[in-house]
Amino acid sequence: MKYLIVGLGNIGDEYRLTRHNIGFMILDAFAEASNISFTTDRYGDVAHLRLKNKQLTLLKPSTFMNLSGNAVRYWKEREKIDIDHILVVVDDLALPFGAIRMKPSGSDAGHNGLKNIAQMLGTQAYPRLRFGIGNDFPRGGQIDFVLGQFPAEQLEQLPARLEVAVDAIKTFCLAGLQVAACNFNNK
Repeated sequence: MKYLIVGLGNIGDEYRLTRHNIGFMILDAFAEASNISFTTDRYGDVAHLRLKNKQLTLLKPSTFMNLSGNAVRYWKEREKIDIDHILVVVDDLALPFGAIRMKPSGSDAGHNGLKNIAQMLGTQAYPRLRFGIGNDFPRGGQIDFVLGQFPAEQLEQLPARLEVAVDAIKTFCLAGLQVAACNFNNK
């Protein structure tokens, strides 16, 4: 069985440690824990690995956040991956820092990356892992917040939270979305 794990983020050093790049950070943690590395390929940085009897393709789109759907559609078709075996990893303002919420589908909730993926796939019915970044910003400050870096206290906690997210992704691939959601939502 094949899986496509997509971490959303923006390319470039200026975005590397920003909240909006948590999808990239989670996939980087996954690759590091699996002792694999990414290579630049069409529409993004890609890594392949086997997890028991599953074949995983990790994708960090190079299309910038708002055009992530191009990369997702390309790799879905190239690798012949069913839509329910795609997991999009994304930041979420509605969740407190470090909280995880896995769902089989849902709205884009104003997230332009998710909106573009739904447009390109023709559906919003694809699994996602939302990673909480909190919402501690003044009115009108959302863009600066998501494109800002984590404060020192959260940076200290981040490695442990990334590890939990990686475990949630592994569970998604090995046991399915429902088991992963039961074990990791709100942890």
